Amino acid sequence: MARSGRSLYLRVGMLVVAGTVLAIGFILFLTSGSFGPRQLMFETYVRESVAGLEVGAPVRFRGVAVGRVTELGLTSVVYGVSEGGADNSANRLVLIRFALDPTRYGNTPVEEAVRAGLRVRMASTGVTGVSYLEADFVNPERFPPIEVPWRPAFPYIPSIPSTINQVTTAAERLMTRLSDIDLDALFTSATDLITDLRRQVDGQGDLGVTLREAAATMTALRQAIEGAELASTVRDVREAVNRIGGAGEAAERLLDGPAVASAVNNISQAAADLRTSIARLPAVIQTLELALRSVRGTTTDAQADLGPLLRDLRATAASLRDTAEALRRSPSQSLFGQPPPPPARDRR
Repeated sequence: MARSGRSLYLRVGMLVVAGTVLAIGFILFLTSGSFGPRQLMFETYVRESVAGLEVGAPVRFRGVAVGRVTELGLTSVVYGVSEGGADNSANRLVLIRFALDPTRYGNTPVEEAVRAGLRVRMASTGVTGVSYLEADFVNPERFPPIEVPWRPAFPYIPSIPSTINQVTTAAERLMTRLSDIDLDALFTSATDLITDLRRQVDGQGDLGVTLREAAATMTALRQAIEGAELASTVRDVREAVNRIGGAGEAAERLLDGPAVASAVNNISQAAADLRTSIARLPAVIQTLELALRSVRGTTTDAQADLGPLLRDLRATAASLRDTAEALRRSPSQSLFGQPPPPPARDRR
């Protein structure tokens, strides 16, 4: 009896200890480890449904767990309904609060990280559909923060739409555009186009006439090719090519002959002599200039010497003219006349 009582007490004690441990673990799970290392609280707001995201879901930064979700709610309940009521989009946002372990994400200030593009979004793991909160850096200009009319109770990290939401939104836009298309008119236009094309091909339009003319042209061309003496034409072309090749070889032999080489040498020698003559030409021109200067000086001296002589000859010619005139007028006087009077000095 004593042994059975002791075993009963032992089983009851073990059950109490196990229940206590389970209770402490459950409390730690619900409080997200608030009794462990100090964690920082943040919040964000999303416009989409958070179905699948539960309190205690992990928060990951590029796959690394850095915290847990601590609260899910509606901004209209937590912060009250702002101006505008249901028409204000801020009153339809979903509030997500989460705790981050500073030892896991580093010491970078959250404000600087948000300015650099830090954003959070909902994601799911594989095919199980278990949702979690994912943090990553994106283009801050493409995903600006959501403006809210209240003052957040904890540091605010903006959110971006999840991948599933982006795909769904794009599909909805595509379906909206497709719904705006008049399919009946499109099918009618396509049917009319096919009918017109068939009518054109069947020969009732310009396309049929063009195809028939093209077929006739191809037939005539085929007959012309078949009736032409292609063999003789090819032989003539081959002979012409051979003649051209022979002429080229003859030209090469002529260029390689001694006569052409001698002519080239003579031309080179003549060119060299011409260059030499051209090089000497300035000296020859200078010599000619000196000779012309000498001739010009000699001519000038001769003109200076001939001037007085010409004057004397002119005076002598004048005297002879006077004497001839006197002889013509009075030849006897010139022959038998008195001698000329003596000079005035002799008379004195």
